[in-house]
Amino acid sequence: MSGHGEAQPMKARKSGPLRGVAEVPGDKSISHRSLIFGAMAVGETRISGLLEGQDVLDTAKAMRAFGATVTRHGEGAWTVNGVGVGGFREPADVIDCGNSGTGVRLIMGTMATTPITATFTGDASLRKRPMGRVTDPLALFGAQAYGRQGGRLPMTLVGAANPVPVRYALPVASAQVKSAVLLAGLNAPGETVVIEREPTRDHSERMLLGFGAKLSVEKTSEGHVITLTGQPELRPQVVAVPRDPSSAAFPVCAALIVEGSDILVPGVSQNLTRNGLYLTLVEMGAEIEFQNPREEGGEPVADLRVRFSGNMKGIEVPPERAPSMIDEYPVLSVVAAFATGKTVMRGVKELRVKESDRIDAMARGLEACGVRIEEDEDTLIVHGMGPGGVPGGATCATHIDHRIAMSFLVCGLAAKQPVSVDDASPIATSFPVFEGLMQGLGAMIQRSNRA
Repeated sequence: MSGHGEAQPMKARKSGPLRGVAEVPGDKSISHRSLIFGAMAVGETRISGLLEGQDVLDTAKAMRAFGATVTRHGEGAWTVNGVGVGGFREPADVIDCGNSGTGVRLIMGTMATTPITATFTGDASLRKRPMGRVTDPLALFGAQAYGRQGGRLPMTLVGAANPVPVRYALPVASAQVKSAVLLAGLNAPGETVVIEREPTRDHSERMLLGFGAKLSVEKTSEGHVITLTGQPELRPQVVAVPRDPSSAAFPVCAALIVEGSDILVPGVSQNLTRNGLYLTLVEMGAEIEFQNPREEGGEPVADLRVRFSGNMKGIEVPPERAPSMIDEYPVLSVVAAFATGKTVMRGVKELRVKESDRIDAMARGLEACGVRIEEDEDTLIVHGMGPGGVPGGATCATHIDHRIAMSFLVCGLAAKQPVSVDDASPIATSFPVFEGLMQGLGAMIQRSNRA
């Protein structure tokens, strides 16, 4: 069973101007899907720019366990020789998805309509996260799930021997649930329909079309209605993974709050279902230029020129924007602390069931750094202290959550006193080069035996 290794404390202190080019890793969402769709295609899929964080490496290992041939050829360069839709074999051992909610939920969907059995586990953080939101719709196809109380890992999933197509309206805005249902629908006869009231990241729909599935998206009074025709033969593809906007958020936000900074972050995905943070930052007064807009690998991308922005104002973030920036609220709350006025984030209760309760984790850490916070189940409000106004000086708990760790390290780069995190090791799950990349820009971040 997956565990969590030795804690790695890390400290960030007030830094001089950040300068240079920040080449962030490939998009995590697209990296997961590249491996999974490649495993369901017939033939060889070639992938460049794959994120080689632990979450994605765990998905690669899982695809091998289900029978695909997955090979690394060099940095970011991988091939997948797939087994076809419905061709997964029964794995010989437990599938350990580490820290990855995306990985486990998408893989469950992929195998749910194949008559095989698999047992899934993960690290301590993943074992706390609810899986019922995925296993409930998968049961409609005929799959059966047996897990711990509350629908938590470890969990055994028995795939449907005679799957039926499903029409499912998402009760919460979740790209993971939507994708799991669509992946299950691939091996069900007829048409599987997913209805989402609010649009979530659409990488699965884009990639399904690219791999040759028959899929349509219609906007109706119900919301976005996605219809997938089951049992296609997926064609192998050449996938160029764009750079991850969620990872880019950390050097971008650091440059905005560290005085004198001027950095370039090239080739960042500008998918409209992922760019909520950047819209919000611009509305706050951030100096971000979106240069050289283009398309790479079927995704819109741009180069981001980011400068220190000492005139940022707090705003009320539209709650309907939450699905397009759900992973970025932690680092946005740090930027809000260095803005002037109040930043109100509503409609964010999904943050409470991520790798940690991210509302609570950010609230307690920012309070320890001297920032006034208000919160309820679905809301986080940050009272900004202006440029350089955050006292800092705290050691913040990361709760085995990579985004919490990186957010507080960004905070420390502009706070009056250093900010430490109790454990930075989870950062490797999504952004393994974070420390070196930030240091290369001039960030004062260092590991320590005692934070």
